[in-house]
Amino acid sequence: MVFSSLVFLYLFLPINLIFYFICKNDTYKNLVLLCFSLLFYAWGQPFYVLLLVISTLINYYLAILIDKYKETSKSKLFLFLAVFFDLGLLAYFKYYNFFVENVNLVFSTNITLSKVGLPIGISFFTFKIITYVVDVYKKEVEVQKSFNKLLLYVSLYHQIMSGPIVKYKDMENVLVKREINVSEFSYGLNRFMAGLFKKVMIANSVGAASAVFLESNLNEISILGAWLGIIMYTLQIYFDFSGYSDMAIGLGKMFGFTYKENFNYPYIAKSAQDFWRRWHISLSQFFRDYVYIPLGGNRKYYIRNIFIVWMLTGLWHGASYNFIIWGLYYGIFLLLEKYLLSKILNKLPRFISHIYLILVVIIGWTFFYFLDISKAFEFIKILFGFAGNPLYDVKFEVEFYNNVILLVVGILASTPIFKILFEKLDKNLNNNKVANVLHGFVNVAILIICTIMLVGQTFTPFLYFKF
Repeated sequence: MVFSSLVFLYLFLPINLIFYFICKNDTYKNLVLLCFSLLFYAWGQPFYVLLLVISTLINYYLAILIDKYKETSKSKLFLFLAVFFDLGLLAYFKYYNFFVENVNLVFSTNITLSKVGLPIGISFFTFKIITYVVDVYKKEVEVQKSFNKLLLYVSLYHQIMSGPIVKYKDMENVLVKREINVSEFSYGLNRFMAGLFKKVMIANSVGAASAVFLESNLNEISILGAWLGIIMYTLQIYFDFSGYSDMAIGLGKMFGFTYKENFNYPYIAKSAQDFWRRWHISLSQFFRDYVYIPLGGNRKYYIRNIFIVWMLTGLWHGASYNFIIWGLYYGIFLLLEKYLLSKILNKLPRFISHIYLILVVIIGWTFFYFLDISKAFEFIKILFGFAGNPLYDVKFEVEFYNNVILLVVGILASTPIFKILFEKLDKNLNNNKVANVLHGFVNVAILIICTIMLVGQTFTPFLYFKF
């Protein structure tokens, strides 16, 4: 089940809200949320609910042992066992076949590949549970004595599939008690609908336009067609993932949880470093706090630490060399900016440094999109006119004129311009009732249009579900 499905919008969410708000206390509210979260996760993969519960149960008991023997060597041993188990689980389900394929290739062996599927969201809930056991060890949070509360934290359907990666320390208190008022619920609903708009009306549409070129025979596309295709994909992955994050944050607010922002208009950045302060913020913070700093951060072995973190960042996204290259690609640019480019970029007009960043991002998404690395390099050659492809063709002309309005809306919506306009409009109205009516009208319009589009579309899951 996905947030942008008719089943979720018209059945699952309304029923969940009804049962949630008829409960008189947070204990029963938590139980309702837990049941609905497990049902949500089991909707497409019933077997893996058992995996989720067992994984949480093991970490639950190991965290108790970590706390019981704190400041002793046993505590560190139990922490090691917890992290080893979590990463081992992730490695088996996500990376086993990748490892075996490479072993078979290098040593000419014939080890059988696993036929077990990838549990949806395993990368996200694994990192969430790691933050819990590590922070218990570091005495930054109290050990959770209630298994149900810990399971709710791990399985909460708002962000189990595609994040954000919510740290346990940010939810420790609200798992016990939380308050919901009308203004926060209204904000959550508005935020959810904004995310639905991004996903259904923009991401799905630009995704279909990008596929016309990126899924074509590369010998048959023009240079401008290649640029249009990868720009559309650049918009698709932003609106798809930030749309999901908006919907997750909105759902959280509707149920009394506050999740930190996961995107902050990354395409207005002017450097790779600035971009990663704005893109998938929760993932960047996880690697910073739980990998980069423990390795030594920028105090020692800085270059080594950067390469390790960005190789892991790429590998986290998928068991394929193209993702590793994508991660190392950003690691190289971060090093170049630190030692050379930042001095130059700071002296240039902002629009020039912004063009630099957009080119870096677009080329990066090329490595991200094409699993076949040779195909990615071939596509880059086409972009810069080194493959002998024509400048433009009929396909480009047709797709450009059919999607020019969508392209302009997508580019504008990836900047804060619409947010600023809506904030000014709300301020000028100077009347909460009028503003609420306006928001309500916009939400209803979005819901109606998205419903019409969803009825006519094939199933389009969020891109980050596979990570």
